[in-house]
Amino acid sequence: MTFTDFDVDLFLRDYWQKKPMLIRNPWQAWANPVEPDELAGLACEEGVESRLIGRADGRWSVEHGPLAEDRFARMGAAPWTLLVQAVDMHVPGVAALIAPFRFVPNWRIDDVMVSYATDGGGVGAHYDQYDVFLIQGLGRRRWRLGQHCDADTPLLVQEDLRLLAQFDVTDEWVLEPGDILYVPPGVAHDGIAVGDDCMTYSVGFRAPSRSELVEQFCAHMVTDMVEDDRYADPDLRAQANPGEIDAAALARLQAMVMDAVGDPAAFARWFGTYNSERKYPELDFRPDEQIAAEDVRELVADGVALCRNPASRFAFVAQGGDAVTLFVDGQAHDCDGDAALLARQLCAADVLTLDPVLMEKEAAVSLIVTLYNEGSVSFDPEDGPQD
Repeated sequence: MTFTDFDVDLFLRDYWQKKPMLIRNPWQAWANPVEPDELAGLACEEGVESRLIGRADGRWSVEHGPLAEDRFARMGAAPWTLLVQAVDMHVPGVAALIAPFRFVPNWRIDDVMVSYATDGGGVGAHYDQYDVFLIQGLGRRRWRLGQHCDADTPLLVQEDLRLLAQFDVTDEWVLEPGDILYVPPGVAHDGIAVGDDCMTYSVGFRAPSRSELVEQFCAHMVTDMVEDDRYADPDLRAQANPGEIDAAALARLQAMVMDAVGDPAAFARWFGTYNSERKYPELDFRPDEQIAAEDVRELVADGVALCRNPASRFAFVAQGGDAVTLFVDGQAHDCDGDAALLARQLCAADVLTLDPVLMEKEAAVSLIVTLYNEGSVSFDPEDGPQD
C-alpha cells in the first residue's frame, strides 16, 4: 500500500513528536487487510498476544488471550473491544501497512496492533509513551484528543488499564475507512466505535527510556568485567577529616564508571543487538530443512525473491569504509564488500530480487545461508517472476 497525498517533509517538520495530525484517506486505494473473523481467530491462538476489553456498570474488564473459540458468541450486548498485538507478524497485508511509514527509521518501528470494537467499544481515555498512527480499517471511530500528559498525570488503574482521571477534550474527529490520525507521545486520546465492525490499525513506534538504556547497557557491560578491576589510590595523602569523601576520590570513582560505559563503538554494537531482538523471541521460525550455498544460487538464478520474515528486525550501523555491522534478531554480522552491499539492501526492502552476479561472491551467499537457517529470511516463489 502507498500514499498518494502526503507531504512527508511537512509532517516531520511540523507534526512529528510535536502535535497530532488528521490525515484524510491518503492511500492510492484503501483496502482493509484483515477480516474480523481472521482477527478473532488469531486471538484464539497460543503465542499471540491479545486482550478482550469490556465495560459494564461503569467498570472495565480485561481478559487476556488465548481466548476460547466460542468467547465472542458469549459477549452479550455491552460494548467490547478486541486488541491483538503484532498482527503484522501473521498477516502479510497488515505488514504491508508499515511500508508508507518507512520515513521513520526501521529501528523505531514496533508493531501493528489491530483492534475490533462493537458500537460504543473502546479502551478509555489514556496516553501512550510512543508515537502512533491510527488507521481506520473498517467502520467508523470517533477520536477525542486532550491534554498533554506525563508521569505526574493522575491515573485511574482498573484491571491492567491505565486510564486518565481527568480528560480535557481539545479536538474531536470521526474517522472513516482509510483515514489516519497521528498521535505524538503523551497526548491524551480516546477512541469510541461508531457502529459495529469498527477496526483500527495502530502502527506503533518504540522509544527506549533513559532508564532502560542505562540499565540494559550497564548490565551488558558488567558481564565482561573482572573482579580485580578495582578502585586504587596509590598517591593517597592524609586528610584533615577522615570522614570526607574528597573531590579527587569522587573524580576517580566517576571516571571508573564513565570509562566503562563511554565507548561509542561498544554502545553501538550493544544497541544494535539489543534493539534488533524479536518482539517475541520465544517463537522459533527456523526452517525444518536448512539451506546450502548451492540452493541459494539456484533459487536466485530462477528469479525467486528473498523475503524478510515480518517478525524479524533488521538494522545496520556503518563502520569505516564500506563496511557495516548488520543486526538481525539480536545477532551482529560484520560485513564488508559484497556482503555489506547485500546487508544494506536487506535493510532497505522487505522483498528483494537479488542480482545473480552478487551470488558469485561467497561472503554474500554465506550471509543469506545464515539468515535463512535462522528463520530471518525465506525464499517465496510467489514473489518471483510470474508467467
